[in-house]
Amino acid sequence: MDNQTEKSKVLLIDDDTSLLLMLSDFLKFEGYDVTTAESGEAGLKRLERMSPDLIILDMSMPGMGGIGFLKAISDQDGKPRYPVLVLTARANMAEFFADVDVDGFIAKPCDTQALLNEVGRIIFLRRGANQGRGRADGRRKVLLAEDEELLRRRLARGFGDAGYVVETASSGPEMIERAIVGRPDLIVCRLVMKGMNGNAAANVLKEMPNTRSVPVILYDDTGTAVANTAYSRSGSRIVAVVHSHDLAELLEASAGALKAEEP
Repeated sequence: MDNQTEKSKVLLIDDDTSLLLMLSDFLKFEGYDVTTAESGEAGLKRLERMSPDLIILDMSMPGMGGIGFLKAISDQDGKPRYPVLVLTARANMAEFFADVDVDGFIAKPCDTQALLNEVGRIIFLRRGANQGRGRADGRRKVLLAEDEELLRRRLARGFGDAGYVVETASSGPEMIERAIVGRPDLIVCRLVMKGMNGNAAANVLKEMPNTRSVPVILYDDTGTAVANTAYSRSGSRIVAVVHSHDLAELLEASAGALKAEEP
């Protein structure tokens, strides 16, 4: 990080003092301005004197804990006033994210390189969001969920060539995780997938604050004649069903869905 550039401010909250020291030293070495707190209550005190670019928050703490801290820093709609990266167990992801709106999560014990990647990603995306809708470079991000590898690669390449930033998932559960963490502008998903179908995954995402507004396009190449309304009535953000995996049709539906989202 350039010494002439103002350092990004990180508030790190964890009651494990050894982990707090280790992560703090690591992030400082990587060029971040780090403030630490050993409890949610202490974290609130720190916020009286600073406005962090990111809060890294442990959920399992005594006292008010991570949930109490999040409620204390959230507005009347339940959205935290600062970007938050949660330290939690990956197995608890779905239950936890059904109730709160955060920018990302990382599993404990924490891999420092994974943490560094998440910190950089969230700060970068938040700064881009403050400059306007979509990515910092103006491109829109599409999450493509397809369990057939060759088709997934072909569609991802086609969307990339069309100017989209593309992230992929190979199953419904992975689609949910990547949508929560990556916050795409649009999800394009195969209807029938191993483990969890696309419409079921979309129904999970509609219950989560930070993904409920993401439009979803389902595609189905099985020849099943299911009306689009059968999915839209579920209350999810499924905005279209394409009855093939043809790239041109999916790109046309995607452009239409994103245009409809514009103010």
